[in-house]
Amino acid sequence: MIAEGKKAPAFKLKDQDGKSYSLKDFSGKKIVLYFYPKDNTSGCTKEACSFRDSYSEIKKQNAVVIGISGDSETSHKKFADKNELQFTLLSDESKEILEKFEVWKEKSMYGKKYMGIERTTFIIDEGGIIKKIFHKVKVDKHIDEVLEALKN
Repeated sequence: MIAEGKKAPAFKLKDQDGKSYSLKDFSGKKIVLYFYPKDNTSGCTKEACSFRDSYSEIKKQNAVVIGISGDSETSHKKFADKNELQFTLLSDESKEILEKFEVWKEKSMYGKKYMGIERTTFIIDEGGIIKKIFHKVKVDKHIDEVLEALKN
């Protein structure tokens, strides 16, 4: 069970440039690890751009931003280039890490049930411990919550 105060699950995934990253590659830094449903959709673009626009403030907190979705590396590359994203987007087409972080869930839209990513953000400390989990993120004002959590 994933919870605040527990160690974040390990992962190894490729980014938008085909480079492999694991959680330990970021040890010594705080991590804003956010899971989002789909590249180039309105809510996901708005969320990514809010992280982009506040990236210098996030870096001042000794933190990095990592986005993960089930989209391909190629899709991530187009999304990052189009929106001038300067942070890492990791591809989890197998859904293995989405399941480890318990964000791959049954969802419902217009009465139809389907599996998808529940928009969730994790704040992970320098030692790999989950400090804060934001479930069912509402994109508006989410960046303010994240910046506040990084200060604590």
